[in-house]
Amino acid sequence: MNNVIQSLCGLLCVELPCRKQFNCAGCVNIATPAWGSCKIKSCCEAKNLPHCGQCPEFPCRQLKEFSYDKEHGDNGKRIEQIREWNRIKILAA
Repeated sequence: MNNVIQSLCGLLCVELPCRKQFNCAGCVNIATPAWGSCKIKSCCEAKNLPHCGQCPEFPCRQLKEFSYDKEHGDNGKRIEQIREWNRIKILAA
């Protein structure tokens, strides 16, 4: 597990092959993702949360759908990453 928050949804951006393509610094460090809008990012920002794990609804339906999406999901890996952040009480910088 990674102990540095790079995203709001638990994705480990350093592991994404498209990170260099988009020159992405991780959604916690940018205003708008290069690929367009993100419902997860918008939700966390609207609730003023450092990441999904700080939400009382965690893991919500939206995060589960994103995490288990057939095309873009990771079979729950990002949800487990957020649980680890919560366990060691890491907050976004």
